[in-house]
Amino acid sequence: MRNDETILRTAEQTEKAAAAIRNAKYCTAFTGAGISVESGIPPFRGENGIWNNYNPVVLDLGFFYQNPVESWTAIKEIFYDFFGTARPNAAHILLAEMEREGLLKVLITQNIDNLHYEAGSREIVEYHGNSRNLVCPRCGARRQAEPEILSSIPPKCSCGGVWKPDFVFFGESIPYDAMQISEKAAGKTDCMILIGTTGEVYPAAMIPREAAERGATIIEINPVPSLYTNEITDIFIQTGAAQAGMALQRALFSLDPGK
Repeated sequence: MRNDETILRTAEQTEKAAAAIRNAKYCTAFTGAGISVESGIPPFRGENGIWNNYNPVVLDLGFFYQNPVESWTAIKEIFYDFFGTARPNAAHILLAEMEREGLLKVLITQNIDNLHYEAGSREIVEYHGNSRNLVCPRCGARRQAEPEILSSIPPKCSCGGVWKPDFVFFGESIPYDAMQISEKAAGKTDCMILIGTTGEVYPAAMIPREAAERGATIIEINPVPSLYTNEITDIFIQTGAAQAGMALQRALFSLDPGK
């Protein structure tokens, strides 16, 4: 397909998506690592993925408890030193604006990078938790991951326990509330926007499929086809998240998010 045809098709799909969003009674969004790539956060897997430079075992729950210094050294570098410099892009901003305008009821994200929260979204289901909060496995205390507490490796609670980031490690269950709210949203939605998700990570990957089975219109934004594209996607905007975010911002609100 020639470049001008690609541009035309993207524009047509964007207009279809905007119309579906406007007509929806209960629109939801489901996001994965791809939405944050243009914010400078690489995906965990694949080319240029984080696991090419770090051993995934550092996020294994058993390894964390047995080797807190090694785990926390990597955790701080990845999630606080590196991720901490990232900022929301146009796709994050779009979803926050849609929520404020009443067009988006629930945002379900697999990401733990806090960028949706920083963009202003509040009706968020953080399916895998987040990195902005810490929990003490020993006493159950919670607190924000502030720089002073992370100055020691591993950071310790006043009870002597090692603080753990409040996201799901390998070998750890998905929070019950996150699963329940997500399943309820999937059952109610008549339009779901997928951004930057491949459909490979379970059980999260079942959420869009459940929505599709119940008749929801599925809008997918991805630069390349995913496992969803040929199976449940109705409207496919084949471009990066930020570019699609700006285009949908204009289509929905007739505003340029940069102005």
